[in-house]
Amino acid sequence: MKIVIIIGLVAVVTALIVAGVFLYRDRGRGNRVVIALAVRVLLSASLVGFLVFSYWMGWIAPTGLR
Repeated sequence: MKIVIIIGLVAVVTALIVAGVFLYRDRGRGNRVVIALAVRVLLSASLVGFLVFSYWMGWIAPTGLR
């Protein structure tokens, strides 16, 4: 369970870094930044949804993993 959460967080940070690189390279001429940030938002929402679902199923607890 911890591995899935860590991979999700790494994916969110990676998408943010990619958006920053696109912002620097494109100088506002393309839409790659918008797409990268939309992917980041989707990943973040999916990670939060997965955490809520995991709590609801009893896979995680406020005190940690079971």
